[in-house]
Amino acid sequence: MALAALAPHHQLFSLSNSKTGTRPWLSFKTSFLHSRKKTHFSFISCYSSSSSSTSDSPETNVQTAESCVNLGLQLFSKGRVKDALVQFETALNLDPNPIEAQAALYNKACCHAYRGEGKKASDCLRTALREYNLKFGTVLNDPDLASFRALPEFKELQEEARLGGEDIGYSFRRDLKLISEVQAPFRGVRRFFYVAFSAAAGISLFFTIPLLFRAIRGGDGAPDLWGTAGNAAINIGGIIVLSALFLWDNKKEEEQLAQISRDETLSRLPLRLSTNRVVELVQLRDTVRPVILAGKKESVSLAIEKADRFRTELVRRGVLLVPVIWGQGTAPKIEKKGFGLPSKTAAAIPSIGEDFDKRAQSITAKSKLKAEIRFKAETVSPAEWERWIRDQQMSEGVTPGEDVYIILRLDGRVRRSGKGMPDWQQIVTELPPLEALLSKLER
Repeated sequence: MALAALAPHHQLFSLSNSKTGTRPWLSFKTSFLHSRKKTHFSFISCYSSSSSSTSDSPETNVQTAESCVNLGLQLFSKGRVKDALVQFETALNLDPNPIEAQAALYNKACCHAYRGEGKKASDCLRTALREYNLKFGTVLNDPDLASFRALPEFKELQEEARLGGEDIGYSFRRDLKLISEVQAPFRGVRRFFYVAFSAAAGISLFFTIPLLFRAIRGGDGAPDLWGTAGNAAINIGGIIVLSALFLWDNKKEEEQLAQISRDETLSRLPLRLSTNRVVELVQLRDTVRPVILAGKKESVSLAIEKADRFRTELVRRGVLLVPVIWGQGTAPKIEKKGFGLPSKTAAAIPSIGEDFDKRAQSITAKSKLKAEIRFKAETVSPAEWERWIRDQQMSEGVTPGEDVYIILRLDGRVRRSGKGMPDWQQIVTELPPLEALLSKLER
């Protein structure tokens, strides 16, 4: 079970792959009961496998935070979400250690997400992030929280993590800044010179002001008034300009961090291929150039129909159409078991606890994946896709809900976007074939 970032390959690397980005230990059978053979559970899975039955020894009759969490997981796997929620709440009242508290809070959040209780889910996750060292990459990656990620509460939580407020998602912001430094390596150097030159201008102004007063008073030995005033004006102007440049650079960095965060979210959005297999967008990196078509059903259908006329040339260029119909994600289907994605989907997506490079390859070899990719894919969790596109529209100054298209590069970043539907002839001219040198440089 498990979905967001980024070994860093541009901005699309897995944030959960950072040094501290491990998943909470939710199955205590694997983390505490070392005397048994370990069973492979899906960490962060709110309906993780419970194939290993509990012992019949008297010790199992003693209610502990650990046993309550494990029982809650078993109940959830049977679709008894309300009963599972009770167990997770009980675990939090039994003096849990930090690992148990993190697991109980996270799974409790998943239960609330399943029930559509976004505020309660957000509160649980915020506590786990702030007090129990939950990594924000986990929240981004888990398909069980797909429905929660489509809610406004998630956007608020993500913004807090991006800003690093109150220690929420500190490692998330740190990782974003590392990617930002890779993309803009001279920003730190520029800031240094802004500060250094501002300080030099300030020191010069400090000594110039007394001279200016002496020049204004006049008298014997007084410095030239216009020359002194000119020096003071230059220093003041320099401080103002350098300060403005420093603030502008800070603003551009925040915008860049926000874009990287959106790209991270985009990389974890799931797609269903023509063979009915579900993959994350990041798994198609270096293989295809997704073209997202978002709009009314009539507009998107017409665009796909026109694209079919250029199908051969578009396929040569690795184009994969991803249609997103406005309103499709407003009433998500709730499964009896699992959250966000059906159980088959969750099983198809690898665990974020794995090394990122292995994750991108874990479903199958790339050669086999290429054979399954066709001209068009279907979105899974359309509400998440809609939310991402609307956020992207707002960042580009486009009214959310307008018909738009977004072309991605082979490395997963946004190549360009525009209002309405694309001109396929222009795209054929613009994009080089996959085997071309320019395409290799894009990877």
